[in-house]
Amino acid sequence: MTQLALVIDLNVCVGCHACVTSCKEWNTSGWAGPMVDHNPYDADPNGTFFNRVQTFEVGEYPATETVHFPKSCLHCEDPPCVPVCPTGASYKREDNGVVLVDYDKCIGCKYCSWSCPYGVRELDEQEKVMKKCTLCIDRITDKSKPESERKPACVLACPTSARLFGDVHDPDSEVSLAIREEGGYQLMPEWGANPANHYLPRRKTRIKIHEDELQRVDNPLHEEEREETVSVGASIDDVAF
Repeated sequence: MTQLALVIDLNVCVGCHACVTSCKEWNTSGWAGPMVDHNPYDADPNGTFFNRVQTFEVGEYPATETVHFPKSCLHCEDPPCVPVCPTGASYKREDNGVVLVDYDKCIGCKYCSWSCPYGVRELDEQEKVMKKCTLCIDRITDKSKPESERKPACVLACPTSARLFGDVHDPDSEVSLAIREEGGYQLMPEWGANPANHYLPRRKTRIKIHEDELQRVDNPLHEEEREETVSVGASIDDVAF
């Protein structure tokens, strides 16, 4: 069976959020929309997103690194969200493996979100139904589009090509080759959901930091030190640096 999925290269993701905004733009007016934002900027923000980018630091100063970790529905091969749905609204397509929600059947009970180990299902406060990434199903199955455009909006928008899309069951596909050659891995496989989406790990790099790079050249404390060295009667402007 075909299993469509995303493979995300954490080594080249720069956290620009192009995938987030393109997803929002395409899906809010498409088959899976709307994706409302009642309170997007306040202290307690409210909104529906299919894709989010989590950013955090690893390591200890000064040898720290910033990691950008995009996460959306992983389209599990054994999705725990499907069997718990009391109305059958959550389902997995047999032809391509994409996990979807039938809004006409969904009653917003949140059982699917409670069973999802990845926390990628959200209740749309306006529609009162559960929503999630669809891999842009309306786009990737649209035969009127050229094959090069039959990809999720986030994949087409990524400026660093950090997001790959294809059939992970096809050993010769781009995504399968990337998983094998770059050490692709599943997120939390111990949960037994067998997520179809994979991540390519960050490659280890050696960072050499010179001592003078740890101090700002325009540090105001240094300016005060220089002032103390100025002789009586001279001004700071008279001192050559």
